[in-house]
Amino acid sequence: MILLDRYILAAFARVFFLSLAAFVGIYLLVDFFEKVDDFIAHQAQVSSYLLYFANKIPVIAVQVAPLAVLMGTFMTLGGLTRTNELTAMRTAGISLFRITAPLLSAGLLLALLTLGVSEYLVPLSVRKINYLFLTEVKGQEQQLIARDRIWLREGNRIVNIRYAVPGQGVLRGITIYSLGADFRLVQRTDADQAVYTDGRWIFDNTTQRSFDPESGTLTATEHHQESTAPLDRPPEDFGLARQDNEELGFRQLRDLAVKLEADGYDSTRYRVDMHGRLATPFASLIMAFLGIPFALRTARGASLALGIGISVGIGVTFYIFQATLLAFGYSGILPAAVAAWAPNLLFLLLGLWLMLSTRN
Repeated sequence: MILLDRYILAAFARVFFLSLAAFVGIYLLVDFFEKVDDFIAHQAQVSSYLLYFANKIPVIAVQVAPLAVLMGTFMTLGGLTRTNELTAMRTAGISLFRITAPLLSAGLLLALLTLGVSEYLVPLSVRKINYLFLTEVKGQEQQLIARDRIWLREGNRIVNIRYAVPGQGVLRGITIYSLGADFRLVQRTDADQAVYTDGRWIFDNTTQRSFDPESGTLTATEHHQESTAPLDRPPEDFGLARQDNEELGFRQLRDLAVKLEADGYDSTRYRVDMHGRLATPFASLIMAFLGIPFALRTARGASLALGIGISVGIGVTFYIFQATLLAFGYSGILPAAVAAWAPNLLFLLLGLWLMLSTRN
């Protein structure tokens, strides 16, 4: 049986890698014609072209891997049918499950490999792609995003900021510790938020407490509805370079969603993308399973053109369905986990129905 597994996997591997290379090549060609005008207009160097498209390869490969798996499964079983090898195996008493087990195992292995690539390599590649195209080629400055739990020192003051939104010029949950000699606390200032207006920070709802530097006892407390903040830094000093969700892996999205929820902010988009990072790679396993009944139904008519047509057709349908459900998830119509996993589940059920309705 090990020899049979090797034979089937070798046939699958040939079709899979050829299909993957073809799909990646077509994707790169289309992307090249879309981006070439920008590269030429900004007089980009040849190295920028090469680096951009080299970093694109892992991103594209992850996206088209399910199509290549479907193509490999379909054409492998189709080839065994055309040469009557599948009939010979069945006549020898080998079950359909045993024949297709290597293909399902390959789909599972590729799903796990895709999951690892999506978590560790793809975010780095997307980050590099965005930096090359937006910053080095188009010369755009990187946008800033919110940042939380900031600690900094200004002279004899230590500043803690719970949440900063540099794009809006807003700081929330500010505490300033003013220190005297021997780092003894002499004053503490708490404010609900600070807004950057006319080149200075304005505190809102401030409480200022003064302490005796020797004994540390509270000596005075003052409340101000509005006051000038003793901060000399501009908003951009409190932000981080903007990251799209595509630049983040599952764990980063999960941590960011938890932080936003703890601070009372909506994390729906991050939750949907977080579940999507886990669900999307397993589309390779679903496509391997779905390709089996399609190959058995077409039997001897499994030509290369038909294989390409079925693979692309099913793949496009899957991605359209997936994008639609993710949009429902972003808008809050569907729970995040349902929006991300529903396409896999529904296509798995379709494969089960086709498998059960296919003649033995």
